[in-house]
Amino acid sequence: MPSLPSANQIRLNSITACLKAAVDTVNTLANNLGFSFFNPISATIESLTKLMEEKPGGASCNHYYLCRLRYSGDLEPKTLHKIHTFVEAQQGGNRIKILLRRSEMNTLLKDCKIGLQNAFDVFKVNTAILSKDINEMQKNAVEKHQEVLDLIASLSDTTDSETTSSLLSRVLSSSFSSSTSLSMLPSMPQIFHGRESELSDILQLFNQGAPRIAILGAGGMGKTSLARAVLHHPEIIHMYGECRIFVACDVALTMPELVALIVNYLGLKLGKNPTQQIIHHIESRPRILLILDNLETAWELPGSRKEIEEFLALLTDIEHLALIITMRGAERPAQVHWTRPFLKPLSPLAYDAAQKTFIDIAGENHDTNEMDKILHLTDNMPLAIDLMAHLVDSEGCATVLSHWDTERTSLVSDGYDRRSNLDMSIALSLSSPRVASVSGTHGLLSLLSMLPDGISDLELRKSNLPTHNILECKATLLRTSLAYISSQKRLKVLVPVQEHMQRHHPAQLLIIQPLFQHYRELLELYLKFDGTMWAEVVPRITMNFANIQSLLSFRLHQEQLDHSQTIYSALNLHSFSLQTGISTVFPLMDLVAASLPVPVDHVHFLSHVIHATHLRKDPRLNTCHFHISPVITGPMGGGTPQ
Repeated sequence: MPSLPSANQIRLNSITACLKAAVDTVNTLANNLGFSFFNPISATIESLTKLMEEKPGGASCNHYYLCRLRYSGDLEPKTLHKIHTFVEAQQGGNRIKILLRRSEMNTLLKDCKIGLQNAFDVFKVNTAILSKDINEMQKNAVEKHQEVLDLIASLSDTTDSETTSSLLSRVLSSSFSSSTSLSMLPSMPQIFHGRESELSDILQLFNQGAPRIAILGAGGMGKTSLARAVLHHPEIIHMYGECRIFVACDVALTMPELVALIVNYLGLKLGKNPTQQIIHHIESRPRILLILDNLETAWELPGSRKEIEEFLALLTDIEHLALIITMRGAERPAQVHWTRPFLKPLSPLAYDAAQKTFIDIAGENHDTNEMDKILHLTDNMPLAIDLMAHLVDSEGCATVLSHWDTERTSLVSDGYDRRSNLDMSIALSLSSPRVASVSGTHGLLSLLSMLPDGISDLELRKSNLPTHNILECKATLLRTSLAYISSQKRLKVLVPVQEHMQRHHPAQLLIIQPLFQHYRELLELYLKFDGTMWAEVVPRITMNFANIQSLLSFRLHQEQLDHSQTIYSALNLHSFSLQTGISTVFPLMDLVAASLPVPVDHVHFLSHVIHATHLRKDPRLNTCHFHISPVITGPMGGGTPQ
């Protein structure tokens, strides 16, 4: 048996019926009187009735909203009632009665106009109040910003100013929530695969006493997750109990900000010498574990580096202090005796670990081939896997792959910080002072983003790149973990970094041209000494096969270039692939067919046709005629060659 309607439901049903009638009334008024403010009134009433009828639970929402209209709205219900009475009287059929009540109707109409005008006046007053509030908020923001600037300019370890101390206390009290206090540690990572070896190595170092450990690696490689796993490991909890402090240092841009932040995490009241406060507090504890996460934010600044390294040295003079820092890059701060053996910079996850991470987030109900394509795009970088897996969980593999073709890394860059925005994480590494201090580093990274096979030191020197300090640029990229040395001893960058650079910082032709010339000469050398120098030339071309295709494709897309040399090089690469059988270049040949120069050099093309026919061993190679014969026999090629 259906439940009886409540008293509120009965009232709201009655109100709904009245509102439907009111819509017609207001629309009639709008048509007859021409007042523009009737339109929003009508739209509001229609929205209320629609919500009442269609949305579950909408009745209670509308009841609350109508109460708000009654007690705090700008347009009083009695005004609406008078409008309804006026229109109802005008629609009556007795003209004599209307004439006799003319004076009454005029009075009613006047009251309606007064009520509407009052509502309009209230609206203007509320708008003015809102504008004033916004101005006050902007003024307060400017004042707070100036306070922070004053703090940064004036605060130092040696200052004796009570004003500075009180100012810092105010900023800290308003800037850091309770989540950053000593009692609130970050949670244990719930999905943690592929770092078991590193975790075991760190725990082994704790068996030697209180270690000093630097967890290094590229942005998004899982340094913070590894530190959190150490923080919550049962052995560490047994050793240090409540004396475990995890400080997120990414908000500290200078040495004074860093020490003030640590003081806050320790639960201390800021004094005149915060560095000594920290030292004395730690010395008074029997044992303590201090983790400084993302320390590179302040350490990278040249003006702060020496101070921070001296501060770390003071900390590590305390024998019972275990110190762990996480930093982007591959170099450790100086002046600290880091515990041996050093922990290697974190590398991408192994495939099995990457697959487990993906499945834990996105589930198992995905096509294996599509999942492998997704993981290839991430290059097994933990942050990229996490973001892509969450996207797949909501949209599916096929949709994500189709969107990736156009959006690239921006597809997983909607977050607000480095842990939820891939582009932001990469951009933070690119903006590092270490990168900015060495000219040419950005240019080399943009070139590496075009080279899937990477590049060797020998090729860097022989290609005559327009960068005088090329080895210094290489060292900078390695120090910041924007690049790495592969198992083949080649300088490479991860796929997410490649995609970010190609989208936001594409390589310039000036830096690509020397390497293209080097590859072109290498291919010509192969054809010139056909078979006689294979032992030397073939491995060099093979190691750069994807690089050559990438540069040739890039040049074929540049309309302003003369494509003759590019096309000849593409044909030479095609001949190489036919003869060695190491790979195919059919997608590249599609671009060649669309980019052929006019008039066509028939002799050169015929030589390749004959060469390809002579080498044909695979039916798939028949496609070479598909690409070349239309050019030779077509009208743009001058007809049938002789």
